[in-house]
Amino acid sequence: MQISPSILSADFANLESELGRIANADWAHVDVMDAHFVPNLTLGLPVVEALLRVTPVPIDAHLMIEDPDRWAPAYAEAGCQSVTFHVEAARDPRSLARTLRAAGARASMALKPGTAFAPYEDLLPDLDMVLVMTVEPGFGGQSFMADQMPKVRQVREAVRRHGGEIWIQVDGGVSADTIEQCAEAGADVFVAGSAVYGAEDAAAAVDELRALALTHRH
Repeated sequence: MQISPSILSADFANLESELGRIANADWAHVDVMDAHFVPNLTLGLPVVEALLRVTPVPIDAHLMIEDPDRWAPAYAEAGCQSVTFHVEAARDPRSLARTLRAAGARASMALKPGTAFAPYEDLLPDLDMVLVMTVEPGFGGQSFMADQMPKVRQVREAVRRHGGEIWIQVDGGVSADTIEQCAEAGADVFVAGSAVYGAEDAAAAVDELRALALTHRH
């Protein structure tokens, strides 16, 4: 059960110290948005490269961008230990996943709330993680979509059928109130933004979320 706090909710003017606040987390989740695939612009490769030099935890890069086939491998080459592309944006997701792995990163495929998992189940052997979005990608602080839990269960059952060490991540509105149902549905990596960075003690929030997830493990 891994916690990946989203720096989208952190203080962008002080990212090094903000990463220090979550040194007990498993990952730092970095949302890259290009104002094309999603209606928001956040940060790109130069900032990620700077974060990689100072982060106390591995970086989990979530690329909400067009043309990930072209741009995603650079994030793996820079040293992100997990790189997530959106399957809706990828031209050749299988080839991209293999390229990310060859560059030394865990390859992860993200699904927007409206995207069905079944058409992409055959990609599982080339993936290390599947991200089920529990909000529409683009902005932090949105409400959790409980109607995505059947999709999490579906992915968990498919992973069980296929075998292999494939993680299932949820991202969007994950908090002390919602993490239990995510864990029960089969998720094991949890992205939390405001639930961690909005807390007075971010590290304590990470520990609390992890404990709640472990108690309700699928």
